[in-house]
Amino acid sequence: MEPRAESYPTDRLPGDVDLDVGVDVETLRALARSLACEAGEQVRSGRPERVEVAATKSNDVDPVTDMDRAVEARLRRRIAAERPNDAILGEEGDDVAGTSGLTWVLDPIDGTVNYLYGVASYAVSVAVVAGPVDPERWTALAGCVHSVVDGHTWTAARGGGAERDGRPLRVNRPESLARSLLGTGFGYAPERRARQGEVLAHVLPRVRDIRRLGSAAIDLCLLAEGALDLYYERGLNPWDLAAGALVAAEAGAWVGGLRGRGPGSAMTVAGATPVVTELVRLLEDADAGGAEGPAEGTEG
Repeated sequence: MEPRAESYPTDRLPGDVDLDVGVDVETLRALARSLACEAGEQVRSGRPERVEVAATKSNDVDPVTDMDRAVEARLRRRIAAERPNDAILGEEGDDVAGTSGLTWVLDPIDGTVNYLYGVASYAVSVAVVAGPVDPERWTALAGCVHSVVDGHTWTAARGGGAERDGRPLRVNRPESLARSLLGTGFGYAPERRARQGEVLAHVLPRVRDIRRLGSAAIDLCLLAEGALDLYYERGLNPWDLAAGALVAAEAGAWVGGLRGRGPGSAMTVAGATPVVTELVRLLEDADAGGAEGPAEGTEG
């Protein structure tokens, strides 16, 4: 069965969304870029020689740093000043209600573990969506992923394509699953990791190789520019995928889930058709979205 092309819609708005008159996706893209790059400079210039864990979330290996909190606070202030009627959903703070029909979805540091250890794969992710705050039901309008260490900046606007540093992006179309380089990631809970290891053991002999970089947002952008052929991961939160999934979709990727669902916590799969269809079937055969231990977020 061919994956549903509408799993991550970028060509229309939900009929029940009442948006402010005059919404322009390119204006939103420019603001997302400005927000993410400004926040990225704060992360880059403010990183101490030794980063300390300020708190933990789902368990004691799921860290939050002072920088996560400071960057999200800065993003929230700017959005409140420039788009006061929009809602905000962020990883580190309380939700903010809005009246415009738009929600900004923020990940101040996607790849916090990498940031903590000084591994060069972490990013600021900023997206704006219309509709319910659920990746399976919203319509992403614009987004930006800014890679802090190397300064690369990926952006996308609904119907306006995807770019990296101003260069248009198109996904790879590999000849087969066996010749595809896959990106993936793992969660924090031992039960989830054990199950993800079993799925990986099922997938790995059937592909070229696997890469695990530690930032879902960057993984999806690397897919968009052809540095990865396919991507899958269970446990992504809305802020993990909001901007990166739009970048991938606008670069020509199918982005969805398993068994006809859209992308989300149960599973996110991305890549060019028809090969992504083979990956979806492979993951379904491995029951990759099936029952497991306690739910929690993805590592990063």
